[in-house]
Amino acid sequence: MNPRIDIKPVDPLLPEALAMIADLDAMMMALYPAESAHLTAPETLAQDGNRFYGATVDGVLRGCGGLLVTDQGYGEIKRIYVNPEARGLGLARTILEYLETEARSLGLVSLKLETGIHQPEALGLFAVCGFTECGQFGDYPANDPNSVFYEKRI
Repeated sequence: MNPRIDIKPVDPLLPEALAMIADLDAMMMALYPAESAHLTAPETLAQDGNRFYGATVDGVLRGCGGLLVTDQGYGEIKRIYVNPEARGLGLARTILEYLETEARSLGLVSLKLETGIHQPEALGLFAVCGFTECGQFGDYPANDPNSVFYEKRI
């Protein structure tokens, strides 16, 4: 029987969401030096029209993803994460597609994201989902050798 997957808005400041974000932070800090771990605070995800979503599998929170809404016509994908227990279900792709649909509904014209060179699964997911490499954007350092930037017109 296939698991039931649901994606819905979640307050990133709830204990369950904070625990998931902490897991993601620990993973990022194990992969990258501190100056290359560009982590968005849960408080930022909870403000100014930004969006944060939780993905449940059979009612248990197993993944998340955020959308920072900019005043420059694009949304920035942040904090896509799937618990190890739920990997292999296509949850990350489902979250990414949901964020794209949400961005379209907000009238955004593109999505951008920054990810790291030590995450081959993420790099593959973004390529398969139509993202292409682009130049540095926002407040990210232009010379971080651990960063890869992507964009998708929507």
